[in-house]
Amino acid sequence: MIRLNDITSQVLSYHPKADIELIEKAYVYSAKVHQGQIRLSGEPYLSHPLEAAYILTQLKMDVICIAAGLLHDVVEDTHADLDEITELFGEETANIVDGVTKISKIHFKSSKQRQAENVRKMILAMSTDIRVILVKLADRLHNMRTLGFQAAEKQRRIATETLDIYAPLAGRMGINWIKSSLEDLCLFYLEPEIYASIKDLTALRQGEMGGLLKEVQEILTDELAKANIAATIKGRQKHFYSIYKKMVAQDLEVGQVYDILAFRVIVNTIKECYEALGHIHSMWKPVSKRFKDYISVPKANMYQSLHTTVFGPANERMEVQIRTWDMNRVAESGIAAHWKYKEGKAARKTDEKQFAWLKELLDWQKNLLDPQEFLDTVKMDLFPDEVYVFTPTGEVKSFPKGATMIDFAYSIHSEVGEKCSGAKVDGRMVPLRAPLKNGNIVEVITSPKQHPSKDWLNFVKTSKAKTKIRQWVKTQGKDESISLGRSILEKALQQERLTVPNLFKSEQILAVAKEFSFQSGEDLVAEIGFGKISATQVVGRLRPKLAEKEESPLGLVGKVVSRLTRPKGDAGIKVNGMSDMLLHFANCCQPLPGEKVLGFITRGTGVTIHNENCRHIKEADPDRLVAVSWEPTEKNSYPARLRVITVEGKGILADISAIFSLKDANIIQAEVKTTVDNKGIALFTIEVEDYAQLQDIIRSIKKVRHVLMVERLQDA
Repeated sequence: MIRLNDITSQVLSYHPKADIELIEKAYVYSAKVHQGQIRLSGEPYLSHPLEAAYILTQLKMDVICIAAGLLHDVVEDTHADLDEITELFGEETANIVDGVTKISKIHFKSSKQRQAENVRKMILAMSTDIRVILVKLADRLHNMRTLGFQAAEKQRRIATETLDIYAPLAGRMGINWIKSSLEDLCLFYLEPEIYASIKDLTALRQGEMGGLLKEVQEILTDELAKANIAATIKGRQKHFYSIYKKMVAQDLEVGQVYDILAFRVIVNTIKECYEALGHIHSMWKPVSKRFKDYISVPKANMYQSLHTTVFGPANERMEVQIRTWDMNRVAESGIAAHWKYKEGKAARKTDEKQFAWLKELLDWQKNLLDPQEFLDTVKMDLFPDEVYVFTPTGEVKSFPKGATMIDFAYSIHSEVGEKCSGAKVDGRMVPLRAPLKNGNIVEVITSPKQHPSKDWLNFVKTSKAKTKIRQWVKTQGKDESISLGRSILEKALQQERLTVPNLFKSEQILAVAKEFSFQSGEDLVAEIGFGKISATQVVGRLRPKLAEKEESPLGLVGKVVSRLTRPKGDAGIKVNGMSDMLLHFANCCQPLPGEKVLGFITRGTGVTIHNENCRHIKEADPDRLVAVSWEPTEKNSYPARLRVITVEGKGILADISAIFSLKDANIIQAEVKTTVDNKGIALFTIEVEDYAQLQDIIRSIKKVRHVLMVERLQDA
């Protein structure tokens, strides 16, 4: 079993000035809280955090990271809490322990590639300090090494999770020895017969392979030296999982796999890479179609090397990789590809920065003097624009940053989104507009009485949610718009003395609807109600399709009825070319003839006319606004409210009243009060014919002596 002294000695070997007191303190605390706990292997539980911490020393990690390795299970498996860890070991150590604890709670339930990728993304997104991932990898490696003490079913589950999640993470982080170790251990539990066959094959050929490794290294070193190429040669037997992948890819039996030896030739320049390749091919015959030039065309993760397979001594197949020292540093230091990368796609600038950051992170071990200098470097949000959350069944879903519970509900199903009345995050109720956070377990609560609200559009982020909400709102408003549009169209037809029996079933209406690219007469009439199409346009296209109604002579009764039903001679407002159609004037701004106005299509009460500067119309739904204009009309009176502020003095009200009389404006209501600083405030409601008359009155009042301000009040 690893002992504390093994860990501290290793740390001091690469960081002689390290303050190992924190590690010793973490060891004592971990031993205390884990006391009495036994692993399935029969060893004290403390053996596990000690082994994980030792693996971290092999990665040459800093003191804080190794202390976190010793403490990584205390919150999850003992009575210890995070506040105590923060108090005793500092916030950084506690944050790493907290991150590892959260990752340990993720239960991976699917081996689908997309799900595996999402879980890997989630782990990275949750780990703002990359040391969280390194501690978790060390934890997983030791657990895999002792997996044999678990039940068979659990062995397969953990091995599958490791192969899909943690081995790729180690590879993307550039820690290839951990990646290979994890893969070989996973193969042992997932494909035990194949593992045994590969082990037998390598054992059978162990003696000859060992001699061949030495022989090839000597030949390559001598031959390249004769060509004045200084090269370092490294040889090894391929990992079991690498051999297994070759068997699967080429549909081979174990006995058909021959190239189980791999050599790496490291030279000084790119030119020497190609020269070395030429010499190797001249010494040994290359295997057809087994050459890859990743120098000219690097992999998406910036990996560069020449790969070839040759028939070496004794006609043994061997894989040879040729690269420069710089290329080798890149390959070994782990320039981890961003998770969004796909083969053949170009890198974004933000991803290139992450490449550089990850390379520096793993390069710092070589020149480690003071780990404190790197603490800012090892903290970074890898996915600032994405969040990853769980469904109650364990499926991982990704969303844009800022997405809410409503976005989540619509991602499950449109009906779930429409009926979403509440949501729980990790078992607690949260508002519907609450943003999703990495690692949340989200449960949607639905109600048959719940319907989408247009307000949801103000905070949802996903296009699916926005589209579905808009569709629902539009569908709900359609019935009201059909009713309003029918009324507007029928009055427009009546004014033009045209008749369309069975309006929605009329062939003529359907023909006009198709001219406007609608499928039915209801769709056309709804657009009139929405204010998107004017009734004048529709009537204009209907007229040629309809026979004009003959005028019948009116008797005395008919003339009286006509006077009662005829619109009041262009009563003042025209909506899209029609007069006096279900209109009423807004009380908030009391629009006057002559000023710019807009119509708002209300639900069930026609069109309300507002001054275009009215606060309410500016905040209104633009889809329900319709263009309106004033028409010449008989003289009518319209209310207007004025506020006049004056300096206290005799005869001022009399002068103002005289102006109203002179300008032919009737005073409906007046209210006067005096302020503490001896100013007078008078509120008048008067009747005027139009906007021009009101402006004339305001100008005249402003000229009255002692008047400080005159303004029109336009809000109730």
